[in-house]
Amino acid sequence: MVKKILVFFGLSLLTWPLAWADDDHQARFPRDATFTTLITTKFTIEGLTGDDRGNLYTTGRGVSPCPVWRISAAQPSLVTVGNVPAPCSPSGIAFDAKGDLFVADNDKVWTFSPDSSTPPTATIYATGVPGTNGLAFDRDGNLWTGDGTTGQGRVWKIPSGGGAGIEMFRVQPMSNEVNLNAAGVGGVGRDVRSLPPGAITVTPTTRNAQNALGSQPLVANGVAFTHGGDLLIADTARGAIWKVEMDRDGSIRSRTGCDATFTANTLCLDNILVAHPYLEGVDGIALDAAGNIWADPNERNAIVVVTKKGDVVEVFRNPTNAAGLRNEGPLETPTSPFLLGDKFCTANSDGNRRDNFPSTAGEIAPATPAQIADGTAKQGKISCMDQRLHIPGMRLPL
Repeated sequence: MVKKILVFFGLSLLTWPLAWADDDHQARFPRDATFTTLITTKFTIEGLTGDDRGNLYTTGRGVSPCPVWRISAAQPSLVTVGNVPAPCSPSGIAFDAKGDLFVADNDKVWTFSPDSSTPPTATIYATGVPGTNGLAFDRDGNLWTGDGTTGQGRVWKIPSGGGAGIEMFRVQPMSNEVNLNAAGVGGVGRDVRSLPPGAITVTPTTRNAQNALGSQPLVANGVAFTHGGDLLIADTARGAIWKVEMDRDGSIRSRTGCDATFTANTLCLDNILVAHPYLEGVDGIALDAAGNIWADPNERNAIVVVTKKGDVVEVFRNPTNAAGLRNEGPLETPTSPFLLGDKFCTANSDGNRRDNFPSTAGEIAPATPAQIADGTAKQGKISCMDQRLHIPGMRLPL
């Protein structure tokens, strides 16, 4: 079996993490980046990962069962390598050190080997992880995931070998349940609202926010481990990235319990590594070999890098079209970045909100059953940057 570990040829495994350390002239990012569509998919997609043979992997949604596809970056086509049983709505996807694939789906994680002669049906690896989204393995083979759109900020560790998720800590949610009235309405905190589906009416004397469907509660989204073993978490609602310091034995070193209105295992706000308007709506994250964080701020149709020194650099954002919108460019709600050696690619889910509204514009759009049946549907896509990365992706899994 060929292990699905991203390896950088020409670099010693002992020296590769240091090859680009603190070297500003080599740590440049494209100033005039451009993107090209690698492939479109007839179903919507979200997660993205890759192997050491130049292949990307993603999962179809909105169909039962949900296919898992392999796509060659050199000769792109959709090859089904496995299926997630119905009912399914997969998001995160990751390889372990043995070369098995793991797929986050609703409240469980599935696994299978993508090298079988016949595409297998995935089997349950983990349960008790409602809202599971991003996936990342630590150096001991434990799988970590967050609770996604449930908005509670829970982060679980699934021990090597699988089983029930163990709640390790919580990212501080946007609001808590203090000060509720008899009808359960109230709370303390704030509401991040995306337009649309939220709406705001403005008059000379008032400003009224409407339609709570625009609320964005998601604070534990994409996850990734640094080379030193600390856990990074994308906070979609805040436009932030948290850094959780961990000991070699996997215990949490970061402070928790600073705010008594949240659970005792809730991270203190000083664990936020960076918060920036460029990161609004940040979804998936991926690291390069120097420790820079590549991020998909999906609501802005943009690609952003947080450097090892903490600088925030916008590498690309869709240009405006004739209508003054950014919903027709090469990015259409980017969700999951992956650095395939020196090639940067991202999945696009075509969400119908903020910069990508209305989602009917652009290259991909919601499809009818007839379009899906006749093969003309284009509901998801993978976009790749035309320029090569100066710094390749981090070797995975750690």
